[in-house]
Amino acid sequence: MAEEKLTLPADAFEPLPKDEAQDNENIAGPSLSFAQNVWIRFKQRKAAVISAIIVIIMIVVSFGSTPFINKSTLVKSHPQYANLPAKVPGMSAVNGLNGKIKQNGKWVDAYAENNVPKDKYFIAGTDYLGRSLGQRIIYGTKISLIVALVAAFFDLTIGVAYGIVSGWKGGGVDNVMQRIIEIISSVPNLIIVVLMLVILKPGITSIILAIAISSWTTMARQVRAETLSLKNEEYVLAARSLGESSRKIAWKHLVPNLSSIIIIQTMYTRVPAKLDSQFLVDDPAD
Repeated sequence: MAEEKLTLPADAFEPLPKDEAQDNENIAGPSLSFAQNVWIRFKQRKAAVISAIIVIIMIVVSFGSTPFINKSTLVKSHPQYANLPAKVPGMSAVNGLNGKIKQNGKWVDAYAENNVPKDKYFIAGTDYLGRSLGQRIIYGTKISLIVALVAAFFDLTIGVAYGIVSGWKGGGVDNVMQRIIEIISSVPNLIIVVLMLVILKPGITSIILAIAISSWTTMARQVRAETLSLKNEEYVLAARSLGESSRKIAWKHLVPNLSSIIIIQTMYTRVPAKLDSQFLVDDPAD
């Protein structure tokens, strides 16, 4: 059955009033950049804000306190101070924070029994060698934060850039770049750690080199796989047709849409990096 041609009379249409047409063109909300949108969403989540505050406090305490810590006290043993409980200034009325321990149902001043000077405090107590647990925790936190920041730096620079270039170029360039990653990944990380111990003495430099060699490969693979998908999206094709440079497309369109993968993978990279630091960290007294 042939379709009938529908003809509408001219009076079937009514022009839209000018003021109403302008109202329909108004944007409902303010125009926000990616960074502004992230900041607004971040402030709306209490858990994220509290976590950020805790991390900032850890950074300030660990980096701000270590210059005042005598590194020799971190490894030097003091048997007379062994296994002391926590003693915090101004907390003399709070059992558990005033240097007292419970023995046979009674609170006993462990500091007085061990002839510890009255002006000496251990806010986290001491270990079996009489070393301050508080100072050792602060120093260890600083090392862990440095390692985590270094691992994140190489992930966000080498890993992300390498993955975007590999996925964006494709073809032969992608094949060569992926073979390089496979060669690097084929070497067990433990071997790299041992080589750093043989070539260099344990320390921050060894940790940084061990992380720089292989920590970014997983990030590069994840970013490359997602870039292969994103580069065929309509908004990317539109940007290319308008003559946008590859660098600008990567920064304005690819990186914002890769942010979730980048953040998650960065968190995973920190764990093995911290484990490596247990082998390569130097003696604090050196």
